[in-house]
Amino acid sequence: MIVKIYPENPNQKEIDKIVEILRDGGLIIYPTDTVYAMGCDALNVRAVERICRLKGINPAKNNLSIVCHDLSNLSEYAKVDNSTFKLMKKNLPGPFTFILNTTSKLPKIYKEKKTVGIRIPDNNILRELVRCLDSPILTTSIKDDDEVIEYTTDPELIHEKYNELVDAVIDGGYGGIEPSTIVDCTGNEPEITRQGKGDLIL
Repeated sequence: MIVKIYPENPNQKEIDKIVEILRDGGLIIYPTDTVYAMGCDALNVRAVERICRLKGINPAKNNLSIVCHDLSNLSEYAKVDNSTFKLMKKNLPGPFTFILNTTSKLPKIYKEKKTVGIRIPDNNILRELVRCLDSPILTTSIKDDDEVIEYTTDPELIHEKYNELVDAVIDGGYGGIEPSTIVDCTGNEPEITRQGKGDLIL
């Protein structure tokens, strides 16, 4: 199923339809402020395991990332000190993934790695989905380095490729090709481990 949603003014009826899929443990593909990504309700362990299998992700070795609506309930999912919070506030919403230590509120699957990536993308569709779901969304980009660019930027082609694997693809217009900038905040100083679309404001 492909669902057209306009980023400037997301239609509530379409948002509700996608939220129902997420609540039922479904997988979706959606636009972000960087590349198109695949996700599910981050607190639904079965759905998270399904995505990990699909993407060949080992939760004990790979960072899992979640999308939050804003910074207000961040401390539920990650440990964040004042200086890191200020840094995130300066740069979010935006094309960044901040790596933080997990809290006990996240399911066990996240705790194997002990860290979690936090995303608050500058994309109305995705943030509205998270707000209405009232739960973070696990997110992983569908971009593979050896793939033809069009297949990861054109929603119609994405749907063609992933139709059998996910429950819905959101058409939010053409996607980008540059991933988020990853900032590791688990040490004494924030460290950029991947320079992507975002230029970090310190």
